[in-house]
Amino acid sequence: MNRPDRDSVRNATGYLSLLQLAWPIILANSSAPLLGLVDTAVIGHTGNSAQVGALALGGLIFGFMYWSMGFLRMGTTGFTARADGAGDESEIRAAAGRALLLGLGIGAVFLALQWPLLRGALLLLGGSEAVEGATAEYFAYRIWGAPAALGSFALMGLFIGLGKSGYLLAAQLFLNGLNVTLDLWFAGWLGWGVAGVGLGTALAEWAAFGLSLWLAWRLLGGRHNDVLPFLPLDKLRDSAGWRATLRANSDIMLRTLLMLAAFSFFINSGAGFGDAVLAANHILLQLISLSAFFLDGFANAVEPMVGRAAGQGNLRQFDRAARRSLHLAAVTAMLLATLIAAFGPLAVGWMTDLTPLRVLAGQYMPFCAIYVLLSFGAFQLDGIFIGTSRTAAMRNMSLLSVAVFLAAGVPAAALAGNTGLWICFILYVAARAVTLAFCMPALRRNIRQSQTASDPE
Repeated sequence: MNRPDRDSVRNATGYLSLLQLAWPIILANSSAPLLGLVDTAVIGHTGNSAQVGALALGGLIFGFMYWSMGFLRMGTTGFTARADGAGDESEIRAAAGRALLLGLGIGAVFLALQWPLLRGALLLLGGSEAVEGATAEYFAYRIWGAPAALGSFALMGLFIGLGKSGYLLAAQLFLNGLNVTLDLWFAGWLGWGVAGVGLGTALAEWAAFGLSLWLAWRLLGGRHNDVLPFLPLDKLRDSAGWRATLRANSDIMLRTLLMLAAFSFFINSGAGFGDAVLAANHILLQLISLSAFFLDGFANAVEPMVGRAAGQGNLRQFDRAARRSLHLAAVTAMLLATLIAAFGPLAVGWMTDLTPLRVLAGQYMPFCAIYVLLSFGAFQLDGIFIGTSRTAAMRNMSLLSVAVFLAAGVPAAALAGNTGLWICFILYVAARAVTLAFCMPALRRNIRQSQTASDPE
């Protein structure tokens, strides 16, 4: 076989490896919306409008609480992938242990502060007395699953960091399948309403955490080939390791909050143009969110690859993984944008039968398609910087991107209304990619220096 043929086979194998890592993550991510649909359907048929509203408010509260803790997954992925590349098995276990302890600790804090958390959230979100009462009932049960949910985030990071996306898929399908079953039983069959949904979710989170812990124990036990104990207590107590973990996690948390601020600005600014525009923007955001499941799968898949390359100081391997993931994500983004442009109006018709909303959503549909088309760069570069634990760059570039969005969005919305707002929303996602791209040369230089330092003289 000549050299071009070998290169073609190597490239095809590399792309296939990425797809094999990505599809379980995509499937795991897309299984979550099914749960929300089932919960809404159960309460919609057995409860009242206040209870349906409580599910919406309660889901928003827990979504914010858990999404802001996403660093437990992302930070763990970067640390374990780099340790895997360096061949440091004890550090893999220590990184997972630190993240697990942190997740369980934060979950315990949520439990201890559940009353002020609920009061503060209801004060900010508002709602009728009936909706707030039902939301409090749902929250009172579901909050007991917080330690398990956050502990599972850390274990998800371990699975992705070691390239075991099938483990992630198994845990997520078990979680959502059991959750649906318990919610149907408690809320539907027994008639416990939103309390039954909250209880079913909490029990499913603890059961899924138990399964994930068992999978992690088997995975790490099978890799335990070093002289240190399975639980490396000295490394778990190491202050330098904790400082690195907390520093990286705080960077990722700030980056996540900045993203939430950008989306909140988009939603709130759209609300200023009337209820119809707000609703139309919300419908289009659902299409963007659905597209994110696919693009995020490729970003998660590249994280362990670039992390291992960085841990080995292998710039060539890093470049190959980054390039291939960008290619696959770009093709996927083009396909998704084409589907939105062609079938977006049909999807809007499934979500609403209100003609004014359909017309408005159709008017801004091209902007939605362009956003999805350009968003792949931000997703993939996020994955590259997460996998290599370069979290400070992510934090700084997120801050810069949000500043660009706000600086352009305020006057654009005043001058061009919702059209100006959408143009600046597209500018924001493009800025996320462009600013991180400027940080790539420094990242590559760091890996090259690591490679030079590891090469024998």
